[in-house]
Amino acid sequence: MNRQEKRQRGRPRLYRENSEAGTVQSLDRAVRLLQLVAHGNGLSLTEIAAAAGLAPSTVYRMLTTLHGHGMVEFEETRQLWFIGVETFRIGSAFLHRHKLLEIGRTVMHDLMACCGETANLAVAEETCVVFVSQIETHEPIRAFFRPGTRSPLHASGIGKAVLAARPPERVEELLRAGHLRRFTPKTLVAPDALLADLASIRERGWSIDDEESNLGMRCVAAAIHGVHGEPIGGISVSGPTVRLTAERAAEFGPRVLDAAETITRTIGGVRPAPSAPMAGRR
Repeated sequence: MNRQEKRQRGRPRLYRENSEAGTVQSLDRAVRLLQLVAHGNGLSLTEIAAAAGLAPSTVYRMLTTLHGHGMVEFEETRQLWFIGVETFRIGSAFLHRHKLLEIGRTVMHDLMACCGETANLAVAEETCVVFVSQIETHEPIRAFFRPGTRSPLHASGIGKAVLAARPPERVEELLRAGHLRRFTPKTLVAPDALLADLASIRERGWSIDDEESNLGMRCVAAAIHGVHGEPIGGISVSGPTVRLTAERAAEFGPRVLDAAETITRTIGGVRPAPSAPMAGRR
C-alpha cells in the first residue's frame, strides 16, 4: 500500500512510568559500567568488578560487548579499560541538539581574550552542572575542569547562575533535600545565605563563586537560556584569586553576562524578565 504509515510511538502502549518490569537489568549494568570507566583514569577488570559489585566474568563479557561497539577501549600493556571514542560521539549528540558546543566555543574564545582568564561552558542537570568545554588562558596558573566534570548547583559559579534562574519551587526542592555539601569554609550551605546570594545574582545578572568550590579560585558566571526561557547551562571565566580579584570579578560580570546572552540569542533562546526575589526561610 502507498498509504503513509503512522510514526511509531516513543514508548509501548502499556508503558508505566515507574514500573520496575520496564527496566532491563543487563542494560542497567552496562550503563553503570560505562559510568565507572568514564570516571576512572584507566581501570583494571578487578577494580571495575569490585566497584560494580559484579562477578569479573560478567563484567568482562559486558566490557567485551561494549568494546566491540567502540564504547570502551582496552590497553593491552597495562591491562586497563578506558572510555571509548564512540561514547564521546553519542554524548556529543546532546550538545549538537542545543548547538551549544559549536556556538559556545567562538564566544568562549572572545571571552578568554577579553578577560585573560580561562572560559568555561557547562550544561545543567537536576542538581549539578556538567562542564563540556573550556578555553584555557595562557597564564601559567589556571583553572582546569576536565570535560564531564560535575559541580553541584550551590557550589559553582555556573551552578548558582542556573539555580538563580530556576523557578522558586525548584530552588525550594533543592533546599528541602538538604544535600548542600560543604567544599570549603566559604561554601554557602546555610539556606538563608544561599537564598540571599541567589537574590543578588538575579538582580545583577551574573554570579560569583568566591572560593566556594576550591580555595584560591574565583569564578564569574551567567546562565544560558533555552527557547522557553529555562536555564540550560552557563558560561564563566575562572582563575586564581591573586589575579581574579573581587574588583576584577565585578568588572568581568557584565562581559560574562553579554557572552551568555549572545549564546542565548544565537541558539534561539530567550532570557526571561527578572522575577521577584524569594523570601527567606522560616
